[in-house]
Amino acid sequence: MMENLSIHDTPQVGGPSAPGPGPMQQVLGRAPPSQPQQLPPQMFTTAAQLLDLTDKKLVVCLRDGRKLTGILRSWDQFANLVLQSTVERIFATTTDPKESQPVGVYADKPHGIFLVRGENVLLLGEIDLDKDDDAPAGFQKADFATVEKMVQEKKAKEKAKEKNRLRKLATHGFEGENLGDILL
Repeated sequence: MMENLSIHDTPQVGGPSAPGPGPMQQVLGRAPPSQPQQLPPQMFTTAAQLLDLTDKKLVVCLRDGRKLTGILRSWDQFANLVLQSTVERIFATTTDPKESQPVGVYADKPHGIFLVRGENVLLLGEIDLDKDDDAPAGFQKADFATVEKMVQEKKAKEKAKEKNRLRKLATHGFEGENLGDILL
């Protein structure tokens, strides 16, 4: 039996005339949810959590390995950050990295106001202001140019070691995705 419906009428699915689920629900094989689902609080890992961190001193680790400290002044829905009084800190170890407590030097480079694109943020956290002035355990403050040179030398040494390793693998028939670029 076909019902006549006007534009203003709404069909009742599973109403009093139909004992079970309506025809559309039978086709889809499921019943509609009785109420909207609630997401657990841990699901809200978006930029809205930055509200509590606004006007606080943060450490921000970027995807390229840089570590910045600064006061979070502003942010948007994409987690783009505006940091004030930003300082970039670099570390260079002077001992074997296999030791339990690394020993080395660190240096700070002031940047002032810094805009960080949200997709480049790897990790961020609030800094304990009571421990902020303390040097990192096992590290001594040094000149930025000296520490930067040490870091660049270490990266060059690691790159040469990786290039040599890939060259050896290539002689055995293994080929990485960037092998052609590295061997040239």
